[in-house]
Amino acid sequence: MIRVATWNLWCRHGNWQERQPAIFSTLAALDADIVGLQEVSTKDPDHVAQLRSELGYHTAVSPDEQHDRWGIANVIASRWPIISHGWQYLDVGDMPPHRTVLWAHISAPVGDLMVYCTHLSHGFDNSALRQRQLAEICELIVAQRSDDNDSYPPILIGDLNAVPESDEIRRLTGLGPAYVARFVTTDAWAQRGDGVGATYSSNNPYVVDSAWPERRLDYIMSGWPRPRPKGNPVSAERFGIEPVDGVVASDHYGVIAELAT
Repeated sequence: MIRVATWNLWCRHGNWQERQPAIFSTLAALDADIVGLQEVSTKDPDHVAQLRSELGYHTAVSPDEQHDRWGIANVIASRWPIISHGWQYLDVGDMPPHRTVLWAHISAPVGDLMVYCTHLSHGFDNSALRQRQLAEICELIVAQRSDDNDSYPPILIGDLNAVPESDEIRRLTGLGPAYVARFVTTDAWAQRGDGVGATYSSNNPYVVDSAWPERRLDYIMSGWPRPRPKGNPVSAERFGIEPVDGVVASDHYGVIAELAT
């Protein structure tokens, strides 16, 4: 099995000094092979350095240091070596570029893995924009996909800021017109999770006044077509729900899934 997780860390918002120990205690206990993180602080505190020094992960980051204007990033953290990595900006309409998709080519015991991590635009009225962003991501995945029919399927993880019944996710999972021919994904929570699985919930003390709580916004997806059983979801759970020393780590709950090898 491959243990894959996704989590939005809420950067330097709220009581961020108190939340730092809770974040890293939770990640250490999680013991995931690969973690996709969003809203990662890269400056005071430097979460990326902590992922390397405290948890021993290899890391890839987007945007890179040269383009990091706000000290906030997407990160792929891997137990196994990262052979290569890269990133690209996503369509954000008339706003300055800031949304990205990050990819990492990972050398794992089961073979090479291609992992993608992203954080799509928020806003209840931004479905069309998120669909354009997912189209760009799917085009990238297909362009980089191996011609080897026995290779491990690509893994897409992140905060997609869209609920499962949205047009964005329906198209991504084959319940609507695919973004790219012959490529859709399997939603690990839909296959193996228990209940709604809200990752943005009014049960979280940081979400009490939200206009639309109880939403599942965070996903672990494995690409299709794929050689069975590789990439098939085996389990899916949320984490980061319980306080650590009285502190909830983030405004989002994370998701961890086991994928078959």
